[in-house]
Amino acid sequence: MTQPWPAPTVSELINATVDVPGSKSITNRALLLAALADGPSVLRQPLASRDTLLMAAALRALGTSVTEDDGTWHVAPKPLRGPADVDCGLAGTVMRFVPPAAAIADGVARFDGDPRARERPMGTVLNALRALGAEITGDALPFELHGTGGIDGGGVTIDASASSQFVSGLLLSGARYRNGLTVHHDGKPVPSLPHIEMTVTMLRAAGVAVDDTDADTWRVAPGAIKGRDWAIEPDLSNATPFLAAVAVAGGTVTVPNWPATTTQAGDGIRAILIAMGVEVRLSDNVLTVTGSGTLSGVDIDMHDIGELTPTVAALAVFAEGPSRLRGIAHLRGHETDRLAALVTEINGLGGAAEETEDGLVIRPQPLHGGPWRAYADHRMATAGAVIGLRVPGVTVDDIATTGKTLPDFPGMWARMLGLAVHA
Repeated sequence: MTQPWPAPTVSELINATVDVPGSKSITNRALLLAALADGPSVLRQPLASRDTLLMAAALRALGTSVTEDDGTWHVAPKPLRGPADVDCGLAGTVMRFVPPAAAIADGVARFDGDPRARERPMGTVLNALRALGAEITGDALPFELHGTGGIDGGGVTIDASASSQFVSGLLLSGARYRNGLTVHHDGKPVPSLPHIEMTVTMLRAAGVAVDDTDADTWRVAPGAIKGRDWAIEPDLSNATPFLAAVAVAGGTVTVPNWPATTTQAGDGIRAILIAMGVEVRLSDNVLTVTGSGTLSGVDIDMHDIGELTPTVAALAVFAEGPSRLRGIAHLRGHETDRLAALVTEINGLGGAAEETEDGLVIRPQPLHGGPWRAYADHRMATAGAVIGLRVPGVTVDDIATTGKTLPDFPGMWARMLGLAVHA
């Protein structure tokens, strides 16, 4: 059982520099590509969190060598083989990226994960693999994939409106299918398109030919994936709670090594903060955010940056007017139903939030302390921490779940606040 974590409130302006660990999304894509490459790869400054360690363990189970030396990961690919037991935890990248790779393994791979993971949508990627020639028993976790050493590949049409990971997971392994892979999406718009752009960019960096000129269609040519040296960017989505801290409490937070250009969806926080009245400066790869504690309500389509929703919702409860967050119906299928969870927890503290068909409406109200449930969802946990900066008595029931993508979040939070923490 986890112990409730009293979210610190602040009595002074925050003034801190926060070094953010590497991107989970980039780390897990680099690991998967390295496992399928024709030579060794190196990952520099990778994120070592639950999700990425699960990915490394999954690839080891399938025969890949992944070793660590002073924070640098070395990956030596070997022919993928079973039998293998893959623990997906609650990591969408593991449960959706590894099966397409396991389809070319020789032997059985058994996949399972946390209880909530068994509820997350998997049918899209599993049915796509079946259509491409893979033999799979089951339609959700737990399931078994019976690899025969390779599949033909070819073309497949899917509905990826529930998650961009369905597209990315297939594309990452597509070059290793005998005929390559063409993925066509047919359905409502794909959410989180920057994550697919990230996948395509990384495939091309590894020497894979990808054609994405036609809307909702991605073609991966068959061929080798090159081993390479991957420099992992800081995780911009994991930076957002620290930036939100000064937006609600006032002060300045600086994040070094912020990329001038990136495919990470987390970079969208800059425009959101500016729209809410926060000062944001990016110069020489250093991001500086200065807030006064006064925020404007916003009306934002967050379809491509849905992972930022819990943080933005935590900001919206303190705004001077209502906020509408749109285009995020797909968040109902994430680590938890994030829309329902946010409404329940905000309203439980005296707020006024409601679900719409595709998002949230939040009307600021005076809040009071009380329990904030994380639902085993790292972004729900950090949202509770942000709200606690201004609302005494907020307790997050499971702050340890932040280890999914951000090791030692409580320590980083305390170091950011320093003497500004009110006991």
